[in-house]
Amino acid sequence: MSCGKGWPEPIVRVQSLSDGGATSIPPRYVKPPSDRPSDSSSTSNVNIPIIDFSGLHGDSRIKTLAQISDACRDWGFFQAVNHGVSPQLMDQAQQVWREFFHQPMEIKQSYANSPSTYEGYGSRLGVQKGAILDWSDYYYLHCLPCCLLDQNKWPALPPSLREVVAEYSRQVVKFGGELMKVLSINLGLSENHLQNAFGGEDIGACLRVNFYPKCPQPDLTLGLSSHSDPGGITFLLPDQHVAGLQVRKNDSWITVKPSPHAFIVNIGDQIQVLSNAIYKSVEHRVIVNSNIERISLAFFYNPKSDLPIEPVKELVTSERPAMYMAMSFDEYRLFIRTRGPQGKSQVDSLKSRN
Repeated sequence: MSCGKGWPEPIVRVQSLSDGGATSIPPRYVKPPSDRPSDSSSTSNVNIPIIDFSGLHGDSRIKTLAQISDACRDWGFFQAVNHGVSPQLMDQAQQVWREFFHQPMEIKQSYANSPSTYEGYGSRLGVQKGAILDWSDYYYLHCLPCCLLDQNKWPALPPSLREVVAEYSRQVVKFGGELMKVLSINLGLSENHLQNAFGGEDIGACLRVNFYPKCPQPDLTLGLSSHSDPGGITFLLPDQHVAGLQVRKNDSWITVKPSPHAFIVNIGDQIQVLSNAIYKSVEHRVIVNSNIERISLAFFYNPKSDLPIEPVKELVTSERPAMYMAMSFDEYRLFIRTRGPQGKSQVDSLKSRN
């Protein structure tokens, strides 16, 4: 336990609680009954769409574009296979981070983060005193723009981590740029429209590695509370051994069954705003497990932080007026950094009052 700089309360590493053999979870992790995972609210025989991105480069291009469009409009989520990121690199990225989280605590503590940037080793989101916390630890890194990249914040151990993460970031950013073109085309815009709205090549990108230790009472808590992602597009590399991500569809929570070497891709709030809610970010959460730990890598492809983000003018009509007020991503993400994950309340607060 440590009173980390800027946090309202002493920081407890969830992994330490789990490794210490706790048979029950502390009260600060117990969710209200309405927020707890429940078998009755989960649909087990449904999965989010799985899309083969190799179809974009052949005779199936039109069909593949339509599949992506439908997934973004109807689900806000899909799994991408044959996306161009090396499967071996994906495995390496998960392995180096698993090794990091199993290092001695004093090594990890040397990278402890603060709420001013969240970069580094952390165990909570939000700075509200007395908040009900999630059963997870994490590591957060800036990857782009280069002016924010501080390799002193990137763990030095295991020795291959920095090289692996740098190449992983490069390949995922490339995939992100290709997907942005697809989203623009499907909206009837020029292929570079959304990318230019994000700042062209001057985008933001960051990685959050989520570590979910074994939990003695998984029915009482969550690894990550329900939220929509505040950024642009999220590329999640899930744990291949155990499912944990749940996506809200209507009134049900659907547990995503990961496909081998697939990315789980979801629309973030900034794309919802730019598309004038043609594409929608969707609430999701993470459940935990009593028998096995989980690790996942969430890569966030975001707009340049100081650019105002508002509905694209070509998507605003008299029948569909602008639904959101302009706000920079810097201003926007202060919400989750202050209050933690709270459903879709932030993007809803941007709705135009005209």
